[in-house]
Amino acid sequence: MPSLLVALASGLLFGLGLTVSSMIDPTKVLNFLDVAGSWDPSLACVMAAAIPVAAVGFALARRRGTPLVGTAFHGPKATAIDRRLVSGAVLFGVGWGLAGYCPGPALATLGFGASGTWLFVVAMLAGMAAHDLIMTVRMRRAAVA
Repeated sequence: MPSLLVALASGLLFGLGLTVSSMIDPTKVLNFLDVAGSWDPSLACVMAAAIPVAAVGFALARRRGTPLVGTAFHGPKATAIDRRLVSGAVLFGVGWGLAGYCPGPALATLGFGASGTWLFVVAMLAGMAAHDLIMTVRMRRAAVA
């Protein structure tokens, strides 16, 4: 139960940070990507402020054997840059550039009830479900072969 509360508090803090920095506004992201037009560097400023904070957090975590709440750290298992990673990054970038949303800001924006956000989140969840279904089918086929 404590880990669930920590996860909730972390998510709320992340959402608050996105809201305060206006990163839940898709036009901020789209203007950041529009370097030849109405370029807005605020997204770069938000990232420049967030990266050192995250780096300190990761450095502190590396010093600990276990997390404060939980039994073990759960980092990524895959370390190779492969076709799946690159295609996923391209798909993420295209979606981000077209909609101006990525998952975190989209979920944070749901609290404001913007109708376009609901459509994005439903499409995002459908894409995640389709990916899981495809991967399950592939794993079953590989197990049979």
